[in-house]
Amino acid sequence: MYTLYYSPGTASMVVHLALLEINAPHDLRLVDFDSGEQHSAAYLRLNAGGTVPTLIIDGKAFSESGALLMILAERHPQAGLAPAAGTPEHDAWTQWIVYLSNTLMSTYRLWFYPAELGSDEHDPAIRAALHKKIEGVWDRLDAHLKAEGPYLLGAQCSGADLMLAMLMRWSRNMPRPASEWPALKRLADLIRARPSWQRLYEIEALDGW
Repeated sequence: MYTLYYSPGTASMVVHLALLEINAPHDLRLVDFDSGEQHSAAYLRLNAGGTVPTLIIDGKAFSESGALLMILAERHPQAGLAPAAGTPEHDAWTQWIVYLSNTLMSTYRLWFYPAELGSDEHDPAIRAALHKKIEGVWDRLDAHLKAEGPYLLGAQCSGADLMLAMLMRWSRNMPRPASEWPALKRLADLIRARPSWQRLYEIEALDGW
């Protein structure tokens, strides 16, 4: 039994999707961002960074969505969230998880939370630089999917695609959302048609993209 601390539509989304994909028994604990619950002493004892997701595994708390996706894929190989360990496909899968985490999620963090750069609002030059970097990621991913897709690993869907779809969703209110890149849109449409995505929308009460 797993326990997932989550907030709707945030970085916990990919872990929730993974739990639904593997059909693993789990409890959900909502972390109320509006009331600042993520900064409470009780939650900080589980996750010192005050972020989501936090996943309780065998009584121990773990964090970082990319790492949790890797853990779940390894613990439940029959679900096909990742290719078999020791294969070139698994190596590529690991590369994409780390790329999405390090390059895209970290940039998003600065886009959505300008206070982490020392200001309530972005300096226009900084905002433009962050925007350019995010669109550069979409350019690279779209080119890859055009050549190798429809999924990041080719014909087979994996947990990396769940992560990518989540990150594409975060761009929905940006000047140019990721869905305007055609190969990315095709991948997003495939992921949004999956039962796990539709079930998560019901549970987390999400709508739209």
